[in-house]
Amino acid sequence: MHVPRPLPDPLVELVAQRFRVMGEPMRIKILNRLRDGEATVQELTEALGASQQNVSKHLGVLHQAGVVSRRKDGNHVHYAIADDTVFTLCELVCGGLERQLAELSDLLAGTGEASLAPKPAAFTGPSKGRTG
Repeated sequence: MHVPRPLPDPLVELVAQRFRVMGEPMRIKILNRLRDGEATVQELTEALGASQQNVSKHLGVLHQAGVVSRRKDGNHVHYAIADDTVFTLCELVCGGLERQLAELSDLLAGTGEASLAPKPAAFTGPSKGRTG
């Protein structure tokens, strides 16, 4: 897929919306459970130790965003992953965290010179019109 550079504003908003959807720990827990297969609200509630109201609220957000699908079966609604690219995103984030933790571990052990913080930009002098 070709992603235009710079990103057009409407695309920036869509990407930000997806990150907002994924930025809630309970939603990540729900998705992690649904990775094993579809589940009802009751099954998710029991598996996650959360209230039915809380699970339903987060499933509504995930469904609205197109991340999960739902299928009605009598009195039950079964939820499943509709967009499995969310797992790719989670794996990328986990990989980045793993690298950062390894670097931190090396630093604490005194065996590495890696830095978790981004390198500061080189100082090029004061900006014009700026004092102090």
